[in-house]
Amino acid sequence: MTAGSTNKGVCMLEFGEKTAFKTTLNYESKKGTSQYIKHLEKQLSEYFNKERTSFDIKLDLIGTNFQVEVWKELLNIPFGSTRTYKEQAIAVGNLKAIRAVATANGANRIPIVIPCHRVIGSDGSLTGFGGGLWRKKFLLELESKQISLF
Repeated sequence: MTAGSTNKGVCMLEFGEKTAFKTTLNYESKKGTSQYIKHLEKQLSEYFNKERTSFDIKLDLIGTNFQVEVWKELLNIPFGSTRTYKEQAIAVGNLKAIRAVATANGANRIPIVIPCHRVIGSDGSLTGFGGGLWRKKFLLELESKQISLF
């Protein structure tokens, strides 16, 4: 995974196949680490080792007001739970915005920490995950198996 931070917090966490730090965020990248990245690495390790069910990482959410609203609402989906795109649209107060919510979920640059993988199709299907549906399935299974540990 590739991570990025600003002086405000983590702004990007992407899977190895792509990086949007320079192209989408229009930031110049530098190799190295920051206090935010070190904190992120530690908490991701704990998450994947089934020792953590939530993150308390400082984030720098870079997006439109609507995107930021959707991303903040994603943080309210409980660990090990899922929500449909329709339920997510209702949660942000606009049932008619289902497609816009799905688009905002897809623009989430900090997956796992902002758990867009917890949003599924109305029929229960795994849909729309920039990291690949196999990763979405893996993350949901990781969380469902971990619930009984806490």
